[in-house]
Amino acid sequence: MGILDAIFGRSKQVQPNLDALFALPTAALTLEASAQQHPTGVGAVCFRQVEGGPFARLKADVTTLLGGAEPEEVHDDYGYTWLVVRRQPSQMSELCTDLHAVNSTLEEAGFGPSLLCTTIGLRDDSGRSVALVYLYKRGTFYPFAPLDAQRQERDNALELQVRALVGGDLPIEPDVSRWFPVWGAPGV
Repeated sequence: MGILDAIFGRSKQVQPNLDALFALPTAALTLEASAQQHPTGVGAVCFRQVEGGPFARLKADVTTLLGGAEPEEVHDDYGYTWLVVRRQPSQMSELCTDLHAVNSTLEEAGFGPSLLCTTIGLRDDSGRSVALVYLYKRGTFYPFAPLDAQRQERDNALELQVRALVGGDLPIEPDVSRWFPVWGAPGV
């Protein structure tokens, strides 16, 4: 960063560190032991919707990388596409490897600027759910805990508890205003 950048308040964009996804199994173990939050076995990669031949080929490449398991494609009300990967809840490491492969494939195919986030879902025995959300453009994680999706209410206390529990395992997004809700995210 140069002197003009400092004067005008510009900063370099943080480069995504997709290898941070491999810390998710440790964070999930922490949440399982400390907050009784169990992995759902569902993870998803969210990006701006793209169409056409290049995306169809890309999805075929992702399916090949996932050993023939085609990811589910979900479109949300905000114009984003989610590629959903499912594993057994006990296969958290494999799920993270799959999500890393999906992100890397999208990035290498030139869709990096379209990547928004990656989520994994957890749920406790009473049905409270939380997602660990990786912000691609920030290289950080944050928790999202929907309380009532219909009224779009969040469980802020649970989100803060999760932040405190996994802060040693994951790079947590320090700016809470960037903890945007991911209503309707698969697996949450």
